[in-house]
Amino acid sequence: MSNHITTGITKSWYSQVNIDLLAHILHRSIFHPFIAWLIPLCQRAVGAPAHSFNVYATCIYASIITLLWVLSYLDKRLANGPPRELDWNEEVVVITGGAGGLGKILAEIYGMRGASVAILDIQQLEKESEGLAGVEFYHCDVGNSDAVERARGQIEKDVVSFFLPQLGVPTILINNAGIVHGKPLLSLSPTEVQKTFSVNTLSHFHALRTFLPGMLASAHGGTIVTISSVLGKLGASHLSDYTASKAALIAMHTSLRAELTSSAAPKGAENVRTILVTPGQLSTSLFEGLETPNSFLGPVVEPVELAREIVRMVDSGQSGEISLPLYARYIDLLHVLPPGVQTLVRRLSGVDSAMESLKSKKGEPPAQKANGNSADGKAS
Repeated sequence: MSNHITTGITKSWYSQVNIDLLAHILHRSIFHPFIAWLIPLCQRAVGAPAHSFNVYATCIYASIITLLWVLSYLDKRLANGPPRELDWNEEVVVITGGAGGLGKILAEIYGMRGASVAILDIQQLEKESEGLAGVEFYHCDVGNSDAVERARGQIEKDVVSFFLPQLGVPTILINNAGIVHGKPLLSLSPTEVQKTFSVNTLSHFHALRTFLPGMLASAHGGTIVTISSVLGKLGASHLSDYTASKAALIAMHTSLRAELTSSAAPKGAENVRTILVTPGQLSTSLFEGLETPNSFLGPVVEPVELAREIVRMVDSGQSGEISLPLYARYIDLLHVLPPGVQTLVRRLSGVDSAMESLKSKKGEPPAQKANGNSADGKAS
């Protein structure tokens, strides 16, 4: 038996076996060029003739695998451009909704690495994170543009001026704030809808308008991380406001990327990288009690695992998209299927019945999870 990393719930060992684990093993074994070329070499080592069918076949297989890896690299380079170089003596990280969940984990990781971190949240920082070296907390409603502007001025005064007087502005922005109500559309009040979009969507616009100009002016650019959700591509029952706000982030990210790479891009745009994160179900408190319909095909993602992938891509200096678990990378293919097949897939997956089951289990509509600026707990 093992414990759930985030919740501490006891889980059986076989619950850790899922399609993502199998895909990872294959990607690091027979679908890796190095391993693929070892196969014909091993056959030659045991005496197989060079002109034998087995050696020919395995050489062709290894060549195809190598070609796919090369094409994948070229595709990423063409789509995202060259990586920008990061100097952690000159990087300042701003994380919205960093008082708990995924945002808090990211803040702790960067703080322990010696980076300067500024958390913008309306919730107070959890006690175990207080006093962490390099991490500063700013009480800020990120849905309010004036509040974000004031926070920027305070960050430049407290964090940047103290640690990095030569820099002047934050260079890594992780837009992570999120909220969910979990109600049918007709049960949502106008205030709840406005708050959802204010926190989940407008906060990203406020943060970008506040911090992007500094990145453009900086000699070594910056990185923008947009935390959306796979539900922004799918939609789901009882989550109309949440999924719409997350879909807006995907469109915003695409448009921002287009503006930064267009011929009319502002000066310094070539040094700004953008990362879109579209995770599935995360094991944090935002959707507490919600059970995944299929733990093999759609496993719950640990925030630590997602945080590690975000940090890895930020460190690489590249733009791109992070989608966990595996199905989240290919969910767009669902939309090319016939409508009847799409309906069947949705029913089998349980995407539309999950929140209804949670409601009936609790006997009432799920209470509002998080607050205006809490970390996005489950972006399923």
